[in-house]
Amino acid sequence: MVTAPDLSRHEVFDVLAHSRAQLLRSATLGDGLAVAVWRNAADATRYSRPSHHTLSLYLSGGHGTWRREVPDLRGEPGRLCVMPAGHESRWVVGGEQSFVHLYFDEAQLAPLAVRLLDREPREVQVPDLTFVGDTRVAGPLHALAMLDWQDPQARLQANALGHEALAALLIGHATRGHRTPPRGGLSAHVRRRLVEWTEARLAQPLTIGEMAAVAALSEHHFARMFRTSFGIAPHAWVLWLRIERAKQLLRHSDAPLDEVARQCGLASASHLVNRFRARTGVTPGQFRQFVK
Repeated sequence: MVTAPDLSRHEVFDVLAHSRAQLLRSATLGDGLAVAVWRNAADATRYSRPSHHTLSLYLSGGHGTWRREVPDLRGEPGRLCVMPAGHESRWVVGGEQSFVHLYFDEAQLAPLAVRLLDREPREVQVPDLTFVGDTRVAGPLHALAMLDWQDPQARLQANALGHEALAALLIGHATRGHRTPPRGGLSAHVRRRLVEWTEARLAQPLTIGEMAAVAALSEHHFARMFRTSFGIAPHAWVLWLRIERAKQLLRHSDAPLDEVARQCGLASASHLVNRFRARTGVTPGQFRQFVK
């Protein structure tokens, strides 16, 4: 028997768990993503400035559901809502409805903001959306909701679909509400140079001193400005790049795990397995089996 994951640290999940809503399924997908499918009817909920973001898609019903802040809008299947961290929203639930929630933290957006938008994560504002129609975001989210997340292969596919939905959300919506470019981080050309330099040296041991030298900064100042720009610490970002490189090698080559680990700058096959599983929820061997 598979034990349901504890998602109570996500305040939106916790609010629904203590409401009249019925939890149908839930899972952690790796990479800081978590998902849940709910059914609800004749209820009222309030999400008071959660610390995480929530992307929501109506799977059925919703026609009698509305948000107190925008009372003229009504839900329906295929409509999206986004409840950003730090925002409050109050909902009145009408007839029976089902919906999927994708929960994610600010850290999950940092690499996407830099890679897709060439912007500091602080410049990218997750939008507050209510009953929006956007098939680019809804498509992968709906496909994710239809999968059996207890199956490792399906969970891996769900992870990919979750990333696809977040990328579409950023490209299609977040750029329209960005803040004034902040001060105190790395400049755009330094970020690009650092990305190129690091990706070219992932197989080698890297140090903060070397990365700071690329940016022409002291180690302390670099670490602070890096976190300001990327939203995560340098070592966490390098590990993210290494796992992404491992995925590419596993997908496109038959190299043994020791060789994959070496090309990604990880100490051994066991180190690769531990880091990869912690990040994705599956082992490198399972990943290779599923994507081949």
